[in-house]
Amino acid sequence: MRSSKNRPVGDDMRRIGGWAAAVLAGTFVFGIALFATVLGEYTEEGLAAADAVAFLQDHQIALHSWYIVTLIVFGLALVPVVLALHRRVGASSSLVRIATVFGLIWSGLVLGAGMIANVGVSAVAEAAENDAAAARSLWSALDAVQNGLGGGNEVVGGAWVLLISVAAFRAGSLPRPLNVLGAAAGVAGLVTVVPGLTAMELVFCRGVIAGFVGVAASLLRGGPAPSTRSRSEWTAPGPLPLSLPGRRTSVVPSGSPGRALGRRG
Repeated sequence: MRSSKNRPVGDDMRRIGGWAAAVLAGTFVFGIALFATVLGEYTEEGLAAADAVAFLQDHQIALHSWYIVTLIVFGLALVPVVLALHRRVGASSSLVRIATVFGLIWSGLVLGAGMIANVGVSAVAEAAENDAAAARSLWSALDAVQNGLGGGNEVVGGAWVLLISVAAFRAGSLPRPLNVLGAAAGVAGLVTVVPGLTAMELVFCRGVIAGFVGVAASLLRGGPAPSTRSRSEWTAPGPLPLSLPGRRTSVVPSGSPGRALGRRG
């Protein structure tokens, strides 16, 4: 058995990415479980601000848990998955480099949405103690911001999933059924930006859950990918923007699994 000192950097990235992909799938499962039990009422479309604030006051722990797991943990775990697939599929490919940028932007948007939502729960609960009208206004504002960043649509996540799936299909670096599933999920994520097609978010979420499970199995299984080059050093994603900017879904936090402070995740 090779020691960790002699193990190629790319092998470490593959393993980390594989376990991170399993974590991503787990965050969706966690989000769906809370949605189906404790938070079902909170995630209903058309929920009035007054009802949302009242629910939030009584379920702060559950909401904090939901946002932390489905948005913040998701956003953090997404980074090693993006980088592992960057190397696995082919770091020299222009398509992969573009996909990697979208993947890192998605992580940043989901993290931002998660931090806003997590802090917002406490802020709304505190405001409700003294001024119910102010609490309702604050909840509505936070709901709109959090949804816009990470849940109102899945365009950025859909772009990454679609591009990396197409690149992997062309390179033969991941199983073809997984690539086809990813491409379909990516298209579903992109069309959520069209008014009236937000229901496609559910298709996107289901697709990425299965996709992350498949990616985890593929990366943890090991073995060189067809696109792997002879050198052992990991190739950085190339020149990436220095300012990289983590969702609201009807069942789980976006695209990341979380949900808006209102009807989300």
